[in-house]
Amino acid sequence: MQASRDPQTSDGIHSLHHQPMHQIEPCHFTSFHVLNSNSTGNRSQGTEVSFQTHAEQFFTLESTPATDCVIYNSPSAVSVSSNRSPFSPQCSQSHVSDLHRSSDNIYGSPLSGFSGVDGEDKLMQALMVLRYELLGPESDIDDSCSFNGVVSQPSSLTRYDKILETAHNMDLQQLLISCAKAVSEDDMLTADVLMNILEKRVSVSGEPLQRLSAYMLEGLRARLLASGSIIYRKLKCNEPTSSELMSYMHVLYQICPYYKFAYTSANVVIGEAMKNEKRIHIIDFQIAQGSQWVSLIQALACRPGGPPYTRVTGVDDSQSAYARGGGLQLVGQRLAKVAEACGVPFEFNGAGMSGCEVQLENLQVQHGEALAVNFPYMLHHMPDESVSTANHRDRLLRLVKSLSPKVVTLVEQESNTNTAPFFPRFCETLDYYTAMFESIDAARPRDDRQRISAEEHCVARDIVNIIACEGTERVERHELFGKWRLRLTMAGFSPVPLNSSVGNAIQDMLNDYSSNYCLREENGALYLRWKNRALVTSSAWR
Repeated sequence: MQASRDPQTSDGIHSLHHQPMHQIEPCHFTSFHVLNSNSTGNRSQGTEVSFQTHAEQFFTLESTPATDCVIYNSPSAVSVSSNRSPFSPQCSQSHVSDLHRSSDNIYGSPLSGFSGVDGEDKLMQALMVLRYELLGPESDIDDSCSFNGVVSQPSSLTRYDKILETAHNMDLQQLLISCAKAVSEDDMLTADVLMNILEKRVSVSGEPLQRLSAYMLEGLRARLLASGSIIYRKLKCNEPTSSELMSYMHVLYQICPYYKFAYTSANVVIGEAMKNEKRIHIIDFQIAQGSQWVSLIQALACRPGGPPYTRVTGVDDSQSAYARGGGLQLVGQRLAKVAEACGVPFEFNGAGMSGCEVQLENLQVQHGEALAVNFPYMLHHMPDESVSTANHRDRLLRLVKSLSPKVVTLVEQESNTNTAPFFPRFCETLDYYTAMFESIDAARPRDDRQRISAEEHCVARDIVNIIACEGTERVERHELFGKWRLRLTMAGFSPVPLNSSVGNAIQDMLNDYSSNYCLREENGALYLRWKNRALVTSSAWR
């Protein structure tokens, strides 16, 4: 199942590629010259062909009709067609596919200024060279043509035809990998041909790989158009309402154990670390709705000798505020009511900001309290040294260590997408999310609208970001546990051995889910797996 270990599937396609294609930059006019065969000296004569892009478009996960982008240059204009994916703009000038001639396009252009027999010969020569430029040296004209009385013989298969022929025998995974390889090598013809084939095989209501492929295809489209960050941002223009988004998140919470794994493991570890403390302070760096702490407050209320004085500091950004339908005061009010009902003395401090902005004074740590810090699926969003010299990922760890916490809990996805180059990152994403989509598939019917919406609004955004974006725009930067262990050790932390009660609590929780989930303890961490693929790790530090 490890897609990253099967790069040879794309060899058949890429053995056809020898010359780079012209890549059109978005959002402006771009031109290139077609070199005529009769050019002399150091100056090449040519025909300039201009490509016009459209104004900035809005991108959503909703379907958009396929649109042809036609370059009107002459009576024998070249038409560039593309089956559009939901993210694609109305005119995808970066794609070169299905090249053909049309006698209907009669608009003027630099290519249409010929007249008479000599003009027709020059026009045909220019078009042949244009096709050569677009399709490469193996792309001779299919039909017999006459230039100055010399008849050329029909050629062998064009490179376009060879790509189609090779792709015909590929399965969906092989197509995706080959397409990503073409994108990574700027082979625009191969990429577009494979994308058009993929378009017909993916489905958001199909099998797990078909559903995942639909979103990975959008990421490839976005990257090809050099508009990944635009698409990632503009998904917000079609976001569901806060209540709808909350319902989608709740669907994932119910049908998959990933959130419950994080909450349960951290709560058991923190509860054990704080069992003899009279004043405790929990800093949650991604508090969301605050649901995780309801069960802990209830457990503290039952503690022999009475509950401790409990403070919770919640850190969260604007995205979670949107899902909540309000600021962190809503979380504080909810937890305060729970604590009051349970007889637990309680105080809440909200820090509505990104982890990159957190400073010591925002955490309001007080003398004499036992401190616990929780990092649930959060640190991978922090840019590290490969993105910024500020290196907020390690800065935040050093800041927390300076507070001398009694325990720190870390839960992260077990995937390697942080510093990996595009193609291996694509393969890793394909492997990881294949397992995740299979696990989701086990819980809901494939045509279930709630599941489709949950995947679309809660999972697809991450996939597109990993594939299409780079630099500071790429915020989904996962690392394997071994890397996290190195970072924590360098920050001065030591691992905390996990008590058997942690594994027992998680195993009890997993009894409500598919038997394909399994729990393993390795290297001082708990690994939640789907079949043979580790998806999430939980560990404790001090």
